[in-house]
Amino acid sequence: MNANTERSSEEQHRLSLAVTDLFEQRICFNAYLGLKVRELWADSVSVSFEMKPEFVGHFLYGRLHGGVIASVLDTTGGLAVMAGIAKTHSAESSDEIMQRFKFLGTLDMRVDYLRPGVGTHFTADAEIVRLGGRVAVTRMSIVNDEASLIATGNAAFIVSG
Repeated sequence: MNANTERSSEEQHRLSLAVTDLFEQRICFNAYLGLKVRELWADSVSVSFEMKPEFVGHFLYGRLHGGVIASVLDTTGGLAVMAGIAKTHSAESSDEIMQRFKFLGTLDMRVDYLRPGVGTHFTADAEIVRLGGRVAVTRMSIVNDEASLIATGNAAFIVSG
């Protein structure tokens, strides 16, 4: 593609399908969690998942395990970085963008657990705070089916080799 052109709507659709497939199916841990992409190309991304018995961290109350919360925040932050990389390199094809993700990894993450993870359905959102040439910083949150804020997080990701 020409460096001065924008990605066509057809190519953008191909990229959306490829990123969604990567996130929901090819990253096996995300598939195990049942993560579903709800929103991908806005200023923020959103994913959702259903509570499962395997996710219970407190057997008496059926609360979502803190490790599941942290994992969902981490992967949602990574998805935001993927969307940011694709937006930054808007003249590149979906194949070129998918190759850029090979370096993506979490450098550091902080999670603040605000309320018990009680619910049947959860939604996590993430936005990019800064996307540089080597490092990206994101802000994430997770809410339950009653829109109660369960946890927030901030993470730094490596974006290039």
